[in-house]
Amino acid sequence: MGDEVGCLGYGAMVLEGYYGTVDEADAITTLQHALDLGMDFIDTADAYGAGHNEMLIAKAIKQRRDDAFLCTKFGIVYDDNEPGSELQTGWGFSLKINGAPPYVKKSLHRSRDRLGVDVIDLWYAHYPDPSIPIEETVGAMADCVQSGDVRYLGLCNVTADEVRRANTVHPIAAVQYEYSLWRREVETDLLPALRELGIALVPWSPLGGGFLTGEVKSLAADDFRQNNPRYAGENLTINKDRFAPLMQLAEDFRITPAQLALAWLLHQGEDIIPIPGTRKPGRLDENAASANVQLDDETLAKIDEIAPAGLAEGATLLD
Repeated sequence: MGDEVGCLGYGAMVLEGYYGTVDEADAITTLQHALDLGMDFIDTADAYGAGHNEMLIAKAIKQRRDDAFLCTKFGIVYDDNEPGSELQTGWGFSLKINGAPPYVKKSLHRSRDRLGVDVIDLWYAHYPDPSIPIEETVGAMADCVQSGDVRYLGLCNVTADEVRRANTVHPIAAVQYEYSLWRREVETDLLPALRELGIALVPWSPLGGGFLTGEVKSLAADDFRQNNPRYAGENLTINKDRFAPLMQLAEDFRITPAQLALAWLLHQGEDIIPIPGTRKPGRLDENAASANVQLDDETLAKIDEIAPAGLAEGATLLD
């Protein structure tokens, strides 16, 4: 992908009501403003709103296809009539996953039609199917590259071993995994493997689901973070206390906590493309400005000291 995309992308999941109701016209305005700011790496998935998110993006980019690098995913089964394997999450609920070749190809055509495009730029398997060897899933995905329907292949929420195996079948361009000052475990095993193989890392939830903005006071009843143990009960209070020094550091630098968190990620390497999401165009401006924040070695060492891996209390989705 290289120079084809900006250093910051945009995660469109937030436009699907998971964090509260979103007006469609406002969502389209937000998407178009992301493109205006050069946040052209647009991330969605067929499971977001059972396909609605892809259709929303289609409306936003209808006249601007060349401005957007479109990334979508398949594998989470959102139709009760489709088969799949159960995958337990760290949030106490399970997902149904299907990585079988027939489902792979069916998913491609559905996503392409909803997005209104001939070619998907980057296509991920959302989760590995516990009952299907990842080589089989990626083999079917590779067929879609050969047919000209997809440009690049990616994986999400995988282990280093799964990436290595998949990469023997077809080159993997990017891996999406949770990575932020809220969850740094990727640094131990997966990130070194990706760098060895020349694969980009796309951190999802780079602001810890909003926690690293420093503005989470309480959650609405329809906010999906109600399922997140890190926001539950006393864990939220504990985490606010533990991350208070990070919030203070941002204040000392006269930037927002979100800008500090994103700037820190960008300083981890040019092979890292965060995809922060927001429902508000003004927040896009704030996020985009993080690319201009310079952190010297002393500051990066200070951040490592006050926000080490394992600091946050509570399980994550991938635990």
